[in-house]
Amino acid sequence: MVFNSLHFMAFFPIVILVYFALAHKYRWIWLLAASVYFYMSWNPKFIFLILATILITYVSGIGIQKAEQMEHFVLKKVWLLISLVSNLSILFFFKYFDFAVDSINQLLEAAHFKLLNPEFDIMLPVGISFYTFQALSYTIDVYRDKEYKVEKNLARYALFVMFFPQLVAGPIERSRNLLSQFYEKHEFEYERVKSGLLYMLWGLFQKIVIADRAAIIVNQVYNNIESYTGFEVAVASALFAVQIYCDFCGYSDIAIGAARVMGFRLMENFRQPYFSKSIKEFWRRWHISLSTWLRDYIYIPLGGSRCSRGKKYRNLMVTFLVSGLWHGANWTYILWGGIHGGYQLIGELLEPVRERIRRWLRIDSETVSYRLFQTAVTFLLVDAAWIFFRAPDLKSAFMAFRQMFSECNLEIFWNGELYGLGLPQPEFLLLCFSIVILWAVGFLRGRMSVLEELSKQHIVFRWCVYGFFVYGIVFILLIQGFGFPSQEFIYFQF
Repeated sequence: MVFNSLHFMAFFPIVILVYFALAHKYRWIWLLAASVYFYMSWNPKFIFLILATILITYVSGIGIQKAEQMEHFVLKKVWLLISLVSNLSILFFFKYFDFAVDSINQLLEAAHFKLLNPEFDIMLPVGISFYTFQALSYTIDVYRDKEYKVEKNLARYALFVMFFPQLVAGPIERSRNLLSQFYEKHEFEYERVKSGLLYMLWGLFQKIVIADRAAIIVNQVYNNIESYTGFEVAVASALFAVQIYCDFCGYSDIAIGAARVMGFRLMENFRQPYFSKSIKEFWRRWHISLSTWLRDYIYIPLGGSRCSRGKKYRNLMVTFLVSGLWHGANWTYILWGGIHGGYQLIGELLEPVRERIRRWLRIDSETVSYRLFQTAVTFLLVDAAWIFFRAPDLKSAFMAFRQMFSECNLEIFWNGELYGLGLPQPEFLLLCFSIVILWAVGFLRGRMSVLEELSKQHIVFRWCVYGFFVYGIVFILLIQGFGFPSQEFIYFQF
């Protein structure tokens, strides 16, 4: 079941109506049942896998607390290791086993040894990286904080791991934020419900109107990369940056909005990342739930920045390589993570040089023009790295760069060839107009709350805006029914 499906359009109103009709003490049970159904609608047999993760981390949390009370610190570490090793082993088997075997076979083939041929046909369970990291954060928090209140109710803890709005693609929540909310009483509040529904509507706009249209051009070019050159590849690469943002941010906004309708507060996952003026700032704005998870549970335990410069750079690179590997079992993702780590290392090393150049040229770093220059350079660096993220393999990624710089075919912007990349002219113009709306809303969101400002406007203006988006999305859905199939959310594969 996906958020942009008729199945979810029927599922969600039923969940909400029953949720508010039930007494407070029964609501969490209903949400757990709804979350189980939501996950089983993908593949029922994988429910046993997520239940194993829930049981392991739940028992480990209780074991860690009891070991702390007994002051048996070795046993406390054993429980932590049980949770980490067992859950990461499950993740490795289902997500990385084939990748590991293929990589080993490449080395064996190069050395003329017999290749491995394990007889497994492994299907990747949807959302396994997300719920594994969320469950592990609970165990680690219990281990770190002896005052942490362990959840004794297994079913409530299961709801924390399986809460359906953010189950399969985040945000990756922390138990300190979400688990306690299942004990709170949430009344029906018109303004909060309206705000949540508007969040969901904006998320659907990003996904259906922008991401799915950009995907048509991106797929056309990257699935036949050898047939395209110059600005055809450049346009597809820039649109992939738009696609992946609108696809993933759209999912996060729908998840945040769905939770808000019921009274739950999920963490913000994106904060206009393409307005960043540096790569470091980009990672404070992009996939915030994962970035902070990696910071708190990998970067800081390795020593963070409170160590020698060499160790700090090592910690950065390890963290970003793990980030790349988390995204997928392919060397393209690992290289993508390594590139971003390299960006940050080079950025820090060159900062004194940049500062001297600014002083020498008397550049005011606070001017709008300079900040626009920084934003443009940051986007170009991020977009270049996205090529490795999108390409199916390293060979295709390097070919994309070669094809991009093989020809300067600016004429595609006025001779009509741009409309031959899979998206007809009316659809392409709709995509461009929608990206302008996206940029404008992102610009305004960086300076004020768009929903709050909209709520202050005259009722006629407000409902004209609401109607524009509602009828626009319905119209787009009807068009998609006649030849524009909906694309799966990109992050479902992670």
